[in-house]
Amino acid sequence: MSVFERRRPGWEFPRASRGEGAIVWDDRGRRLIDAAGGAVVVNVGHGVAEIADAIAAQARRLAYVHATELTSEPVERLAAELAARAPVDGARLFLVSGGSEATETAMKLARQYHVARGERTRFKVIARRPSFHGSSLGALSISARPALRADFEPLLLDMPFVQAPYAYRCGLPGCGASCSLECARQLDAVIRAEGPETVAAFFAEPVIGASAGAVVPPPDYYRIVRETCDRHGVLFIADEVMTGIGRTGRWFGMDHWPGVRPDVLTTGKGVTSGYVPGGAVLASREVFETVSSAGGFHHGFTYSHHPVVAAAGLAVVGYLERHRLVERAATLGEHMLARLRGLLDLPAVGDVRGIGLMAAVEIIRDRETREPYPREARLAQAIQAEALARGAIVYASGGQADGRGDLLMLGPPLVIERQQLDEAIDILGDSIAAVTRGR
Repeated sequence: MSVFERRRPGWEFPRASRGEGAIVWDDRGRRLIDAAGGAVVVNVGHGVAEIADAIAAQARRLAYVHATELTSEPVERLAAELAARAPVDGARLFLVSGGSEATETAMKLARQYHVARGERTRFKVIARRPSFHGSSLGALSISARPALRADFEPLLLDMPFVQAPYAYRCGLPGCGASCSLECARQLDAVIRAEGPETVAAFFAEPVIGASAGAVVPPPDYYRIVRETCDRHGVLFIADEVMTGIGRTGRWFGMDHWPGVRPDVLTTGKGVTSGYVPGGAVLASREVFETVSSAGGFHHGFTYSHHPVVAAAGLAVVGYLERHRLVERAATLGEHMLARLRGLLDLPAVGDVRGIGLMAAVEIIRDRETREPYPREARLAQAIQAEALARGAIVYASGGQADGRGDLLMLGPPLVIERQQLDEAIDILGDSIAAVTRGR
């Protein structure tokens, strides 16, 4: 293999050759059920001709213009489509090429918003532990993933963190089988300790993704967060890179908390369903107008506002709408979680959680103490490899227990058939049993 092996030395990479719906075939003709959408990316399924045709048509018509000089019809249309669905007041779009770019954009937007208001001392971005917001240096600075940060610590910004609403492993007072909401109240304490005049934003995934494994906060969590941010003049930024565009059974994850509206929302992954790299930032009218009044947003990437990316996004949004795939994610997600809870019969499965077609299985060494396996055992990766050998693609993650811990995530295309999903869950269960037997 001549390409750089990403984080997997010694891994024998099967070569994917084609896909259709929720099935991927390798170059040997082996059928694989894509139960993860790659890295929880693919929402409309593989091989959708109308999306490929929309991308090709736009590339033939106009491939690229620079956003400092020209706009384009697909970018304007995508802005309108996303603004109509996003839980952001008077949303304005900044189109980028992926989730990490969206995070960087949102961080810089928050800083410039406060500068435009004359509050130049506000620069800190508070995030949660565990969390993950991207691999660029700014995004990694607000990501509490020890294994991913370790080699780069000297390059990272020093940002404050609060405890995430992760009841299964939370050590805050009163937290047990259900969240005590001390994690939400901790945000106020940290803002006060840091000095409200230094804090620009609070960054959080509505449903925690790969860093903790599809953790759904309780109903009052974001109400407290919103009130706290308002009290201190801090922007609330919702990271919907994984949860957005139908994944949780709503268009956006924040829709599960009615009445709570972030100031800025980032999204990616599902916005183009992986057909091309894509991401977006949606800012409220107030944030947009404040920044605009100070001379505009001092930020951009070469491929910001790319017409072909926008064309892909428009095709994906249209496909989701016509086929009612967001609603399908909600109903099929209930079935998926019910089936996954059957894996709790396995001694190595500590918890199953999720919402819509986004779920996680947490692997533990001891159910009573919730002790994880040693990090060097790489249990999640071993289970992932076993599942792949048996015919299912699942997403391995971990590090949620102070750098240790193993998670298997499911985030299949929203078009997956029920029997395909059942088959993938059976394979996952058999793989967990096979890998953990005797350990």
